[in-house]
Amino acid sequence: MITNYLDDPATKLLVEKGLDLLNAPYEPLNFVKDPRIDKFINDLNNYPHFFVLGCVMDRQIKAERAWKIPFFISQEANGQDFANFCTLTFDQINNIFQERKLHRFNKIMANCFYHAIQKINYDYNGDASLIWKENYLCDTVLQRFLQFKGVGIKIATMATNSLIREYKIPLKNKSHIDISPDVHVRRVFTRIGLIEKNSSTDELLYCARSLYPDYPGVFDLPTWQIGRTWCRPDMPDCSSCYITNVCKKHI
Repeated sequence: MITNYLDDPATKLLVEKGLDLLNAPYEPLNFVKDPRIDKFINDLNNYPHFFVLGCVMDRQIKAERAWKIPFFISQEANGQDFANFCTLTFDQINNIFQERKLHRFNKIMANCFYHAIQKINYDYNGDASLIWKENYLCDTVLQRFLQFKGVGIKIATMATNSLIREYKIPLKNKSHIDISPDVHVRRVFTRIGLIEKNSSTDELLYCARSLYPDYPGVFDLPTWQIGRTWCRPDMPDCSSCYITNVCKKHI
């Protein structure tokens, strides 16, 4: 098994790509490809709840669809301020999910959305940015995301990694940010020969830790992008992938 990213050309390329993304200057996200919505996702100073609620929703549907949900709820709440979200009862949120078919699992995710609002309101005084402000350690932020109903290690890791990588929040101790055990990430790690096909989540996490212990999450976005864009489950587009010349192609 490879234990140093420098020993494998594909892994080395992934680390370089991940570090380039980490060190790049901040640029507003064009995440859902809708300027009306992206402006709220980008504004952590005034609308940090859009980011947190989007993270909570990002489960078993396309990420772009999940991250639109807070905006659609805000339309029903007559405003994007967090106070507007607090005016909605559970029944109202549940009805919005059902009528607008916002998620694959509308009943479950309506419950998660409602409880996320309550947690932000009572635990963070209505300011979701208190989850990560004051340069908290990455492990603290991870733990706080894990306390939200329905959020597991995959979403907590993605959220913390996004704060550092996309929003340039100077959180400390990146060694505690694991790779996210996403289906795309797992597929790429398998096909380039880093883990076996039926490896457990723990094996994936420890593999990333052993390869780049200072910041295991460095692999997260590069492998997710490759898996979603080119390294698809069926008929992968290897010729377009930037690691194709060094990938072992265990397909």
